[in-house]
Amino acid sequence: MIILKTKEEIEIMRRAGRLVSETLDMAGEMIRPGLTTLELDTAIEKFIRDAGAVPAFKNYHGFPASACISINDEVVHGIPGSRVIKDGDIVSVDVGTIVDGFVGDSARTFAVGSVTDDCLKLMENTRKSLQAGIDNAKKGNKLGQISTSVQQVAESEGYGVVRQLVGHGIGRNMHEEPQVPNFGTPNEGPTLQAGMVLAIEPMINMGTHEVKTLPDGWTIVTADGRPSAHFEHTVAITDEGPDVLTVS
Repeated sequence: MIILKTKEEIEIMRRAGRLVSETLDMAGEMIRPGLTTLELDTAIEKFIRDAGAVPAFKNYHGFPASACISINDEVVHGIPGSRVIKDGDIVSVDVGTIVDGFVGDSARTFAVGSVTDDCLKLMENTRKSLQAGIDNAKKGNKLGQISTSVQQVAESEGYGVVRQLVGHGIGRNMHEEPQVPNFGTPNEGPTLQAGMVLAIEPMINMGTHEVKTLPDGWTIVTADGRPSAHFEHTVAITDEGPDVLTVS
C-alpha cells in the first residue's frame, strides 16, 4: 500500500532531508586520501546525533554503521571499516536520518584527488540520470516515466543501469511502497499522486549492469570490477511539481 503524506508530514521530512544534505556536505569536505571509512562513518554519526536526530541506517536489518560508504566498484551498502580512501577513488556515501519519526535519505558520489576522466563522466551521467528522474516525478505521470527517463540518460552514454536494486517510497519507514526502478517503460506502475514521497536513486555502472554481493552479506559490487556511481534524493510529489526534500 502506498502511504500518502500530508503537507505537515512532508515538512517534517524536509527537516530530515535537510539534515541528510548537511551531513553529506560535511562528509564531502572531510573525504581525503588517508581517511578510513570508519573515521568518516564515526563523524557522520556524531554529526547526525549532535543535531538531535537518529542515523536511520544504524542497525537497520542489522547494518552495523550509520552510513553506507562504497568505493570504486562497490555499488552500494559498503560497510565502513579500516579501508583507507586513496587518491583517485570515487566514494559513494549514502545517509539516512530520522527526525520526529520520519526518514530522509540521500546519496552522493565524491571524487577524491586525481580521478580519471572516465570516472568523472560516469558521475556526471549519474547526476543527470537522477535529475531526469526528478523532472518526471510529476502528479499524473506513471511511475514508469521516472524509471524510463533514468534509463534513457544512462544508456544513451553506454552505461549499465543496475536492475537488482531500486529506489523506493519513504516516510515513517525507510522502505515503503512503491518500488522505484531505474529502468522500465513509461506506462508501468502506479499513477503519481500528490503526497507520495519517493527516494529516487540511480546506481549506474561504467560497464555491465550486473552486480554481486560480497561475503559480508551487504556490500554490492559490479560483476566486472568496473566503477559505479550513486546519487539519490528524497522527492515529494506535489500539486506544483516535484519537491526535492534532501537539499540544504
